[in-house]
Amino acid sequence: MTTSLADHLRSLPDESLAALLQLRPDLVVPVPADVSALAIRAQSRVSVARALDGLDQFTLQILDAARLTRNPDDGTTATDTVLAMATSGPQPPAPTAVRAAVGRLRALFLLYGPEHALQVVPAVDEVAPYPAGLGRPAAELDPRTAALCADPAKLRRTVLAAPPSARAILDRLAAGPPVGSVPPGALQAPPLGAEDPVLSDPTNGGAPTGSPVRWLVDNRLLVPVTTGSSTASGTVELPREVGLLLRRDTGPLGPLRTSPPPVAAAPREPKAVDSAGAGQTMEVVRNTEGLLEQLADEPAPVLRSGGIGVRDLRRLARTAGLDEPTTALLLEVAYAAGILGELEMPGASTGRYGADQQVLPTGGYEVWRAASLAQRWEQLARAWLTMTRQVGLVGRRDDRDRPITALSAEAERASVPATRRAVLGVLADLEPATAPTPQEVQDLLDWRAPRRSRGRDAAHREVLAEAAQLGVTGLGALTSYGRLLLGDLTSTDERGDDPLGVHADVESGDPSGAARALDALLPAPVDHFLVQADLTVVVPGPPEPALAVELEAMTELESAGGASVHRVTTASVRRALDSGYTADDLHDVFRRRSRTPVPQGLTYLIDDVARKHGGLRVGLAGAYLRSDDETLISEVLADRRLESLALRRLAPTVLCTQYQVGRLLGALRDAGYAPVQEDGTGSTVLARPRIRRAPARVSVTTRTLDPLAAPKLSMPRLLGVVEHIRRGDAAARAARRAPAVVRGGAPGLGGGPVPAHTHSEALAVLQQAVRDKALVWVGYVDAHGATASRLLKPVSIGAGYLRAEDERTEMLHTFALHRITAAVVAD
Repeated sequence: MTTSLADHLRSLPDESLAALLQLRPDLVVPVPADVSALAIRAQSRVSVARALDGLDQFTLQILDAARLTRNPDDGTTATDTVLAMATSGPQPPAPTAVRAAVGRLRALFLLYGPEHALQVVPAVDEVAPYPAGLGRPAAELDPRTAALCADPAKLRRTVLAAPPSARAILDRLAAGPPVGSVPPGALQAPPLGAEDPVLSDPTNGGAPTGSPVRWLVDNRLLVPVTTGSSTASGTVELPREVGLLLRRDTGPLGPLRTSPPPVAAAPREPKAVDSAGAGQTMEVVRNTEGLLEQLADEPAPVLRSGGIGVRDLRRLARTAGLDEPTTALLLEVAYAAGILGELEMPGASTGRYGADQQVLPTGGYEVWRAASLAQRWEQLARAWLTMTRQVGLVGRRDDRDRPITALSAEAERASVPATRRAVLGVLADLEPATAPTPQEVQDLLDWRAPRRSRGRDAAHREVLAEAAQLGVTGLGALTSYGRLLLGDLTSTDERGDDPLGVHADVESGDPSGAARALDALLPAPVDHFLVQADLTVVVPGPPEPALAVELEAMTELESAGGASVHRVTTASVRRALDSGYTADDLHDVFRRRSRTPVPQGLTYLIDDVARKHGGLRVGLAGAYLRSDDETLISEVLADRRLESLALRRLAPTVLCTQYQVGRLLGALRDAGYAPVQEDGTGSTVLARPRIRRAPARVSVTTRTLDPLAAPKLSMPRLLGVVEHIRRGDAAARAARRAPAVVRGGAPGLGGGPVPAHTHSEALAVLQQAVRDKALVWVGYVDAHGATASRLLKPVSIGAGYLRAEDERTEMLHTFALHRITAAVVAD
């Protein structure tokens, strides 16, 4: 069979062979040595399984029809025979659809040969042993069952006589797969209706007085089979003839659907979908920034087993006002986007935190914060689409009954990017703003790629939920900017012009189409706010980066959203003064940014805090406290709230304590004072926080969308691969034509030294061939110790080397004379 397929591939033109490699890119990893190697690989179980995974339900059913209609003698079928079986049901598909499906199978070389003698690749039977969910013919299972099936009338009467419980089992097996396992005792129990003083096994599913499985076996409608090495538990199989009889109402292949199932939901208003999604993108960016700011202030330690602990995740979720699954999702996406990472902390490990690492923002976080809101969201969304992390596993338990934590290795799944692309691809192919139900999405996936979607319902629902949380979808439908983002990633992945990324385009810094579309939906960033009499500051839109920094320094956030509300407090003004602002700076900011008159109360608050600010000076003693105001020093010394500091007067204006500066500052501020810290020269130490960042990380968006998929090459590259395979095939044929002494019959080809007289004879033959310009078969050992042979036309011999022209490629090559094992003049 392999030789036949190899001969068929050799007869194809280069363009057809390149088209096969384009449809099945795994065949070129690595590049086959010749056509025979390509044929073997195309029939391998792994490659055939990959090809079947990409087929829709209708095409797989047509392949099953080809398998069921094979001639028992030579294993061939015909297009007309396949068409006859496919159209034999009550609702036959159009013949053109059947022929188109056969054409797709032939293009993938799952079927090959002329239309009147099509052959099925043998590995198809290994990957899917039961075509169309039907069992093996009765003749292969049991002679007595075969005799029953040979009499159609008797078989029909036996099926009609089956009790209801037995008929239910038949209908279940007829729908596929045709095999089932029964517990021990089911096949030994008495048949249904028979009298027996011993009751049957209650786990066999039958009535208290018998077993329906036993009845079916005794009446030859089921055949016990042996699977594996254990026969303790019974396995039964439904013969193919019985399955076809039970499918008389639906056809031998079952219901055939040439197109995807329809979606009942009517399209929503596109503007409403985009508005809902855009509002969610603002929340995603805000919540992600809030989580990273929390980690910057209080980094989370990395567990010894990897990831963030359950307690730390719960703390972050509680502080951010989010649930734990959403917090885990945002952390995973931020990590994949390269704005969150680990920082080595030698010597900081304690107890269960044995990795000496902490999770905190990377250096790329500052760049991300400076970008526009749409660009920040796009970076997160791209990371989500390409990351190999299944966030839905966080919180569950692994095989060792250990909890799976956020950012741990246990949540790694290489197939997740392809799953996200498949689910969003279903939404993208629908009419814009169509919002199917999760079950309708699952039905579409089951039709598009039934082998891939089987058993992955939970993963598909997780993708839909995460897409809604991230703002990729709105009101259940794919947003316009989400469609652009998915199209951009998919086109980049399918283009395949540079699979290794050697000549990847450098980011130009210009926003993509998705970012521009989202920008048009979001409110424009504002550079102003509205100050109200109760000292609240209303920002009527997303603030510009410079305004956001000022608000963070001077106010306390009260509520976030499209329009955020902040409040000016004594603590926030003092924090701004600690960070380097002066009273005049604060007045200028509020006067310049506010679109409403600055309330007098705010002016008084700033002046009052600024007047008290710095009245006390703190230094190292442990710590000292000094002030030019002797009365203030006396007040502090007499304050009972500060007795725990054990303050002592060193001078009329100087106090000291044994405690450190931080504790002294905290106690004074808790008591209502406004001290500032100074250094050894008396200069004020600004209270800007020390920013720590993890090392920069590369975002996962730089890699291919599906890490499990083989690289997709452009047609010119595929034609180059085909040329390489053709040359290898010609070299293999040429090697088979070489004399035996050149192919390996000469001494020394086994790895030992070449006898001197043999080597001398070879040199003499080569020298004569140079003079006669004759063709010579040359055997040699290459640099890896492998033997090879070529048909050459020697050009010259000198300096220990032979220069010769390869007769097949017409290229000059150089061979070391000591590696030549034999030389024979060609006939």
